[in-house]
Amino acid sequence: MPLLSAKDEKVDWAVIDNRMESVAHVFRDRAARTPDGAGFQHFRGDELQTLTWRQVKERAYDLAAGLIVLGVQHEDRVAVASTTRLEWALADLAIMCSGTATSTVYPTTIASEVAFIIADSGSRVVFAEDDTQVAKVREQRDQLPDVIKVVTFDGTSDGDWVITLDELAELGRAALAEDPDLVDRRIDGISRDHMATLIYTSGTTGRPKGAILTHDCIVYEGAAVDAVQLVTQDDLQYLWLPLSHVMGKLLLALSFQVGFPTCIDGRIDKIVENMEIVKPTFMGAAPRIFEKAYARINTVLMEGSPQKVKIATWALGVGRRVAELKERGEPIPVPLRLQHRVADRLVLSKVRARFGGRIKSMVSGSAKLDPEIARWFASCGLLIIEGYGLSETSSASSVNRPTPGSYTFGTVGWPVPGTQFKTGEDGEILMKGPGVMRGYHNAPELTEQVFTDGWFHTGDIGEIDERGFVRITDRKKDVFKTSAGKYVAPSQIEIQFKGLCPYASQFIVYGSERNYVTALVALDEAMIMPWAEEHGLAGRTYAEVVASPEAEQLIQGYVDRLNSGLNRWETVKRFSILPRDLTVEDGELTPSLKLKRKVVSERFAEQVESNYST
Repeated sequence: MPLLSAKDEKVDWAVIDNRMESVAHVFRDRAARTPDGAGFQHFRGDELQTLTWRQVKERAYDLAAGLIVLGVQHEDRVAVASTTRLEWALADLAIMCSGTATSTVYPTTIASEVAFIIADSGSRVVFAEDDTQVAKVREQRDQLPDVIKVVTFDGTSDGDWVITLDELAELGRAALAEDPDLVDRRIDGISRDHMATLIYTSGTTGRPKGAILTHDCIVYEGAAVDAVQLVTQDDLQYLWLPLSHVMGKLLLALSFQVGFPTCIDGRIDKIVENMEIVKPTFMGAAPRIFEKAYARINTVLMEGSPQKVKIATWALGVGRRVAELKERGEPIPVPLRLQHRVADRLVLSKVRARFGGRIKSMVSGSAKLDPEIARWFASCGLLIIEGYGLSETSSASSVNRPTPGSYTFGTVGWPVPGTQFKTGEDGEILMKGPGVMRGYHNAPELTEQVFTDGWFHTGDIGEIDERGFVRITDRKKDVFKTSAGKYVAPSQIEIQFKGLCPYASQFIVYGSERNYVTALVALDEAMIMPWAEEHGLAGRTYAEVVASPEAEQLIQGYVDRLNSGLNRWETVKRFSILPRDLTVEDGELTPSLKLKRKVVSERFAEQVESNYST
C-alpha cells in the first residue's frame, strides 16, 4: 500500500503546505530573516572564513545581475563545471536568482561528454572552475553555438568569450547601481513549475540523462526534510559532496530552508582534517567514506598492547548495547549508563573527536551501507542514518530519522512526508510525490518508459516492512540468475565483504548464467601497504603486494568468513585481486563513488574469465 509517512510520526505539515514558490524565494527569505547569521564557511588557505547570509546574498545578487546583463531569460540553462567549493554554491544561487536553471557537469567529465551535456541542455552560459575546464569547452566550441559566455572561477579571461567571476560580478554591480530591484523582479517572476535544474545522471551505463527538476521539486524536498526536523538552525553542516550530484543540491537548499551554516569544501583528502577544525554537527556522505573511516579507526583500536585492545573491545561492546537500545527506542538501564560513561571517557569520545567531537548525525546515501558498519559507528556515539533517492526524485525520497526508535539500520527509513512508495509485482520500488522529476530533457520516450499511471519506476528492488521502513535490496538490472536458476543480489554480498575486510576498497560479484559466483577485489593502498610492511613485504610496490601469495591468503580468509554467512549458491568460489584500485579519474567510479559495473567488467574481462577457467 502507498505510504505518506509512518503512523506514529509527528509532522509539521504547515511547513510543507506553505512552501515558497522557488529556491530563490527561499534564499531571499533566509537572508531577510537572519541577515547576520552565519551562512557559508570556506577555507582560504588554512584559514576558515565565514560569510553571513547578508554577504552571501550580496555576492549572489551581483552574479545574478551579471547573468541578466548577459541576456539570459527565465528557464534558460546555465552550466556549472567545477569541484565543490564556495564559488560553485554562489554560482548556483546566482542561477536560481536570475530565474535560469542549473545544468550539472562533473569536473571529471571528458571534453566530448561535457559538450554533449552543454549542448543537450541548451546552456547559454558556462561556469568553468579553471583553465582545465575552460579548455574542455573551448575544444568543443564549434558544437556549442548557444554558449554566449564562459565564466571562470580561477582560470584566465580572454576579455571576450571567457571572463572571470569577478568580471561577471562587476557587470552585475553596475547594473544594480542603476536598477536596485533588477534581481528581485526576476525572482518575483519565478513560479513553482519553472525548471530549476537539469541534474545529469552520472552515467553508470550509457550517456547521461538530464532529469528535469522544477523549483517545487527542490523546495518541497527542503520543506519535507525540515518538517521532520532532521536538522535545526543550530546545526553546522560540512558539505564535501559533489554539488553536481542531486544530494549536494538538496543539502544546499536545505540550508536556506532551515537556516544553518554550511562549510563547503570538496577536497576528499581533507575531510577528516577539516572536520576536526570545523567541528560540524551534520554531514552527508557516500558509504565509501564511512567504510574507509571504519577500516582505519577500527584497525588502530585493535592494535597495540593486549590491555589496550581489551579496553577498546569492552568499550565498543558497551557502546553497542547502548546503541541497540536506542535503535529500538528503549530506555538505557542505570548500570549500563554508568558503564557507558567510563567507556566513553576511555575510548568512544576519542573516536568522535576524529570527526570534530560535535556530530549529532550523518546521512549516508548514493549506495548501500553495510548495517554492521553503521552499528559500529553508533557504538561510538556517531549516528549514521541512511536515506534514499535518485536524481529523478530530487534526492531525499526516504530517510531514517535521528530520534531513538525512528531509525533501523539496514533500511533507508520512512518516506519523507508527502511522498508515496509502493512495490510492483516484481518487487520494484515505485514512487510518487512532488519531488519526482517532470521527465528527461529531450527524451520523451525515455520519460514514458519510467512512468506508469503517475508512478515513477526507480529500477531498485526492495520492500516496505510493517512499520513503514523501506529496505532496498539491489538494482533491478544488477540482480542475476546463476545457471542453476538461483537469484543472487550482488550488492548485498559486496557490502557485507567490505564490512568484514578493512583492506578492500571494492568487491565486485559475478555469476550471471554461470554455475558459481566469483568476485574481483580491489585493495585500498592506504590500508594494505602498512599491512605489507608488518608481514614481510616491506619495500615491495603496491602492484607487487597485491599480486603476492600473502595478500591472496589474507583475502581468502575474509572470503571464507563471508561465505559462512551466505546461502550455498551465493558463496564466492574464486576471486581475483586487481593490480590497482578503481578510481573516478579512470572512469570506473562515478563522482559520487558508485561503481560503474559495465566499465569494470569490460576493463577487467580477462580477470573475470580467469575465475571461470579450469
